[in-house]
Amino acid sequence: MAYTGLGRSGGPTIGQNSKGGSGRQLIVCCAASLVMFTASCRMGSSSPLEAVRSAFTVVTTPVRYIGATVSVPFQGLGNVFANLTSDQESLSDLKAENERLQARNAELEESEQTAKRLQDLLNLKDSYSLQSTGARIISASTDSWSSTVTINSGSASGLTVGMPVMASNGVIGQIVECGATSSTVRLLTDENSSVSAMIQSSRAQGMLKGSATGQVTLDMIASDQEVSVGDVVVTSGLGGVFPKGLPLGKVTNVEKAAGSLYLQITVEIFAGTENFEEVLVITSLTEGQEATAEDISDADAQDTSKVVSSTSDAAADDTTDADASTDGE
Repeated sequence: MAYTGLGRSGGPTIGQNSKGGSGRQLIVCCAASLVMFTASCRMGSSSPLEAVRSAFTVVTTPVRYIGATVSVPFQGLGNVFANLTSDQESLSDLKAENERLQARNAELEESEQTAKRLQDLLNLKDSYSLQSTGARIISASTDSWSSTVTINSGSASGLTVGMPVMASNGVIGQIVECGATSSTVRLLTDENSSVSAMIQSSRAQGMLKGSATGQVTLDMIASDQEVSVGDVVVTSGLGGVFPKGLPLGKVTNVEKAAGSLYLQITVEIFAGTENFEEVLVITSLTEGQEATAEDISDADAQDTSKVVSSTSDAAADDTTDADASTDGE
């Protein structure tokens, strides 16, 4: 009977003993761990357990380092896999956000450039004490025989024909047509443009003229005047239209033809309209902006000098011809 009880029904008895043994082992291990932890805390770094732990750390460090190195590529692959498995909606949202930020950045950059141009115009207005009003270039000439631009201000804003127009670094031209809400500005490069001008350093006075090719020249400067490449050309104020001293351009070439009364001077204009959108229209002249009596006297003296020089040259030619005729007889 006892032996038979250990048959089919004995299995559970053996399993129960095995489970009980495992439980006792767990309790023993926990108790041993608690004892070792307590001993380690009380004995500090001088305990044998601490020495064993340190030795174990030294031995296992290379293994942990190798494991970390080996796991790096798998971490990268995990990131790639995560990106590849991102849903299409998230990617579309990111793309839309990126486009929005790019558009906002372009908008801010444009605003910054506009603010800089306007500040340059304000600085110009303050520097020359100009009575002026602002305007914007809205179009350029569409034909090949004129150089003009259209601005978005006209007679309704107090503008009239003849008023000078400036960009932030110099004169660009003069109003030649004026409507209620827009005006046409003839540029300095136009072949019909003519502005009283002078060399800033020597005060030699002449006329700044455009041409059909767009080349700008400073005419009527006597050949005995001192003009050099790089000299700045400014408005002379003669005629009472342009304020005196506004920048026009710089001399790029000077030639003196044999027997000519005038220098051939080429000028590069400072203000090209292709780089500007906002302009100042000078509405009136203030005190000190017109040519003085001395300026007018100097201009007359230069004209007189030109006439005298021309008369002298003609007389010299007549004398030469007379001498030649006498020698022939």
